[in-house]
Amino acid sequence: MDGSLSVTKDTWRVRHGTLLANALVHAINDGYVAAIYPILPLVAIEFHANYAEIGLVKLGLTGALGLFELPAGLAAERVGENLVLGIGTVWLAMGFLAMGLAGATWQLAALATLAGAGGATQHPLSASLVSRAYPASRRATAIGTLNFSGDVGKAIVPLVCGWLAVLVGWRQSMLWLGLAGLPLVGLFALLSRRQARERPTETAIVEGGGGWGITDPPKFATLALLGVLDSGVRGAALTLLPFLLVAKGLDTPAIGSLFAIVFVAGAVGKFGCGPLGDRFGMVGVVVVTELATALAVLAFVPAPTALVFVLAGVFGFFLNGTSSVLYAAVAGLVSAQRRARGYALYYSCGLLSGAAAPVLYGFLADQWGLTLAFALMAAGALLTLPLASFLREPATA
Repeated sequence: MDGSLSVTKDTWRVRHGTLLANALVHAINDGYVAAIYPILPLVAIEFHANYAEIGLVKLGLTGALGLFELPAGLAAERVGENLVLGIGTVWLAMGFLAMGLAGATWQLAALATLAGAGGATQHPLSASLVSRAYPASRRATAIGTLNFSGDVGKAIVPLVCGWLAVLVGWRQSMLWLGLAGLPLVGLFALLSRRQARERPTETAIVEGGGGWGITDPPKFATLALLGVLDSGVRGAALTLLPFLLVAKGLDTPAIGSLFAIVFVAGAVGKFGCGPLGDRFGMVGVVVVTELATALAVLAFVPAPTALVFVLAGVFGFFLNGTSSVLYAAVAGLVSAQRRARGYALYYSCGLLSGAAAPVLYGFLADQWGLTLAFALMAAGALLTLPLASFLREPATA
């Protein structure tokens, strides 16, 4: 009896320790990535940078996240997820610390790229660790909690970073942010020390056969293109929105607060739109969320200052709500044995789009102004509507 209780207690510690440790890392990772938005206008002023040049900073950070996910997964298969994840998070923190020392826009973009390479370890490895720690009956709840923790980081860290930038300057804000991450990585190591040490077996890979396991390539390609458009609008809007807010007279703390609203609403959208997709179907929910996103993007331009905070909640809810439904649809188009690499392929396409879009829309804003750039972002969101109709009969795994 005592032995059984001991095993049960130890299993509980391992499972919840795994979730808590990786939720912490997810909050750090997503919080750091989001923290760059409020300081971009300050960077542009100091370096006399235009919109396209500032977009390069976002391109470096998000592009590295997309490019290095698969290499991080392959490295983890050889030396273990926890080690690679810990090193990657330290790397990310040191990258942000170094960003505070940049002397030019190109240096900031290069350092953001290096930081993103470290941050690329988090999403695939944390999902792998948490999914393996829980039985199938509780796995979805655990993964949902892990995903939510990232939105907590997005809500808190940009707000803190924005206030710090006002109090001590954007450079010191980056330095303090980087230093704060180092003891948190130590806490991750402490929480994860009791996790199961076995590495994932290759049985599922062998049984799954060759290839990517995509059961319906045309529909998967359509879904990926839809995700590319959605991520592009998200990346560009979040990068250029601070400049529109500055034009409306908002200061850095107010911009940080607005982004906190965006990310809190986004967390609610992730939870809310998933069940709606199960109840009413993916296509209907995607149409509603993308249409609402397009209207919110357009409304930001003429909206008075007081209204932009309301729009931030609407924008965050529907923008992230779309991604939640799209992520769920991937599983229906990839065989169970190859689902991890199918998700990696889908995520990489979206991340790279989110990285490139700020440069493209930034160039358009430089040439023809922010108003046209925001109008084209809204048009990009509307392009997803006809694509969604091709996914009306979702494939089954």
